[in-house]
Amino acid sequence: MFGDFDLNALMQQAQKLQDDMERAQSELSEKEFTASAGGDLVTVTMNGKGELLQVAISPDACDPDDTETLSALIIAAFRSAKAQADAAMAAAMPEMPQIPGM
Repeated sequence: MFGDFDLNALMQQAQKLQDDMERAQSELSEKEFTASAGGDLVTVTMNGKGELLQVAISPDACDPDDTETLSALIIAAFRSAKAQADAAMAAAMPEMPQIPGM
């Protein structure tokens, strides 16, 4: 049915790929990614799992009459840190093996 296709080899490749993916995810979950917005008015740190670990807000960012800007700075800093974490995850993922006939 599969011709020269070696099912055992495919299963070994799939297991190795799964092991490599789990290892990469574990390593990245321990890394921290920090980004800031508004010229360092707001800085956030998150881990590779996307969990927010810390938010630092400069006193200069605290204008009681303009909380919308502070909110936007927090969101921008978070998105930047998340983009760093996502890029690191994509770079750490193992390459998919080539499967003959697919």
